[in-house]
Amino acid sequence: MYKQGKYPITEKCAAAKGIFDITVKCPEIAAEAQAGQFAQIAAEGFFLRRPISICDIDKEAGTIRFVFEVRGKGTEKIAELNKGNMIDIIAPLGKGFKVLDADKKALCIGGGIGVPPMVGIAKEYGERAAVISGFRTSAVAILQEDFKTAGCETILCTDDGTAGIHGFVTVALEEYLQSKKPDIIYACGPMPMLKGIVDIAEKYRIETQVSLEQRMACGVGACLGCVCRTVKDGREIYSHVCKDGPVFDSKEVDFNG
Repeated sequence: MYKQGKYPITEKCAAAKGIFDITVKCPEIAAEAQAGQFAQIAAEGFFLRRPISICDIDKEAGTIRFVFEVRGKGTEKIAELNKGNMIDIIAPLGKGFKVLDADKKALCIGGGIGVPPMVGIAKEYGERAAVISGFRTSAVAILQEDFKTAGCETILCTDDGTAGIHGFVTVALEEYLQSKKPDIIYACGPMPMLKGIVDIAEKYRIETQVSLEQRMACGVGACLGCVCRTVKDGREIYSHVCKDGPVFDSKEVDFNG
C-alpha cells in the first residue's frame, strides 16, 4: 500500500549535467518498496506531481533513492531541493520487477534515464547479474560505479563511441547472448530500444520484463494519461502503466501499438 507524506532529503548530488541524485529518509515507504516501482513527487507551484522511478532502496537505513533528469519546469523545481529540505512523495507505486530464485542469473539493460531503475534489481542479484547501460555520450554515463560495487559485470555503450562499446545496447546484448544465457532479462528505456531487446530475447528464448516509460498524471490508475496496448489471454486490452505496470512481461506488451 502506498503512503503519502513529506520526508527529509538526506543526500543530494549532481550525477551528471542536468541529472540529480537524491536520497530520502522514509522508513515506511522503504519497508514496502520493490525494485521497479516509482514515486509521484510534488513540485512546488505545480498541480500535477512528477513520476520518478525508484533507483535504489535501503530497507535497513529506511531510505529510497531517486536519480532523475531535468526535463521541464516541474523536475527543475524538484532539482532545486537540497539536503535537509522536505520532499512530498506518494510511494511506492506500480508493479515492480519479479525476482527469481537465488541460483538464477539476470541481465539488466537500461537506456539513458532508464538506467536508474536497474540499480535496485541488479543489487538483488549482485555477482549473478550483468548490466548493459546505454547513453548518448560518456558525459551522461551514470551509475556505473553502483553496478560495479554491487558485484555486477558492467557493459557500457555510447551512441557516439566516447566510452565503452560504440553503438546501441542491442549490439552489446546480441554479443553477450552468443556466449552467456541469463535466466531473465530486465529492461527499461525508450520503446524502440525495448522492442529491439525483446526481439533478440525471443530469439534466444529468454524471459524478459520491461519497465515502460510513459507520461503519468495521477499515478494510481484514476486517469487515462498513461494507457498502453497490451495483450492478455489472447485479447488486446488497454492497461494503465502506472497501476498495471510500469513493469510488464514482454509478451504482454504490443510494441507495434
